[in-house]
Amino acid sequence: MTLRDAIMKKSILQKILAVLARAAIRKYRPTIIGITGSVGKTSTREAIFSVLKKKYRVRTSEKNYNNEIGLPLTILGISHYGKNIFKWLSAFVRVILRLSASVRNQYPQILVLEYGVDHPGDMDYLLSIAKPNIAVVTAVGDIPVHVEFFKDPEEIIKEKAKLVQAVPADGQAILNHDDYAVYDMKDKTKSKVLTFGFAAFGESRSGREEHAEIKIINYQLSISKDAELGDIPEGISFKIEHKGHLVPFHLHDAFGEPQAIAAAAAAAVGITLGLNLVEISEAIKNYAPPPGRLRLLKGIKNSFILDDTYNAAPEAMRAALDTLKALPGRRKIAVLGDMLEIGRFSEQAHRAVGDQAAGFVDLFFCVGPRAKFIADEALTRGVKHNQVFKFDDSESAGRALDPIIQPGDLILVKGSQFMRMEKAVKEIMAHPERAEGLLVRQEGHWKNIG
Repeated sequence: MTLRDAIMKKSILQKILAVLARAAIRKYRPTIIGITGSVGKTSTREAIFSVLKKKYRVRTSEKNYNNEIGLPLTILGISHYGKNIFKWLSAFVRVILRLSASVRNQYPQILVLEYGVDHPGDMDYLLSIAKPNIAVVTAVGDIPVHVEFFKDPEEIIKEKAKLVQAVPADGQAILNHDDYAVYDMKDKTKSKVLTFGFAAFGESRSGREEHAEIKIINYQLSISKDAELGDIPEGISFKIEHKGHLVPFHLHDAFGEPQAIAAAAAAAVGITLGLNLVEISEAIKNYAPPPGRLRLLKGIKNSFILDDTYNAAPEAMRAALDTLKALPGRRKIAVLGDMLEIGRFSEQAHRAVGDQAAGFVDLFFCVGPRAKFIADEALTRGVKHNQVFKFDDSESAGRALDPIIQPGDLILVKGSQFMRMEKAVKEIMAHPERAEGLLVRQEGHWKNIG
């Protein structure tokens, strides 16, 4: 098959899916919760799903279905069948039969959808399929991911803001108060606005005088003691305050402020849909971070792996390093791959990572040609040469790390998805036989790539 043939087939598939998805929205009229941002979309999606599923019939994306193919697949409730034309045809027939039937009450009451943006115009296309009743914007950061396809960061912010602009006047925009670019989207909607974020020491973390309406306070790690390994992280706890009501939240096996932010966004959605904070706190106990999103795994030799291998943007890398710094570990080891799709900001962003990590990371394992800037900046900041190692691929980094690991080490592994950093995790995890259930990109088509 030529590239032209492949593009034509994808275009035909995309058009069919869009037509069917629009028909499903018209027939069933579900409440649509749309989520966008440069980081944190999937964790927020899963947190919202955990909060709502006990009270409502809810459907959310399978895996990372957030583009022109994935979003209609979620709406239609079918899987991606790759190149299998017969399975596609069978799925289309099933969908058409359902759309033709008079029964409506089996369809979800609520759809929780991710709206991914890679290129200018992407949001317009997704919104032509499904406009949200509730829009949630997670975080953008100073250098958003996928910015290489836009003129500048402001252009990608405008593209993501279209989700908020699409919310009707009787809908709800839910915005991250602590991200300036996101918070400013409040002026781009006619809907009601509800904000979420941290509150610390009497002022908001964003430096503004006013607080977020959904406030995270008393954020802290949950730690257990081990006679041999010392402190072992178990999760995070915090309280959420809204209109004078203060309720404790506990997330087991979830780490880092981004997970608290995801929970606060989910709380905002729950409140919008009539739940109270106690109900939300109970429901979110069932939340578990998706694979590759700041999950703590057991490593070889009684070490611990902070697996954040799903993807990497500058803001997400900063948050992951903050988490590595905050968590207990006898040594802190950072296995860091290239951050892709940030265009001309690449060297600046990678050097910022080296600068941030130099103050507390004991060993650097840098993977890829762009990560050399992480290594160079760490060396400039006083890290010794015998603490910094460079690799062309993630598997080589994992194999080199294996003999160096000691009991109690805490190892952060992170990089853009095409760096395949989960391969490094598999080399050093205590139970590689469980990789399919614990790691990202374990499907057959990914295993055949790289």
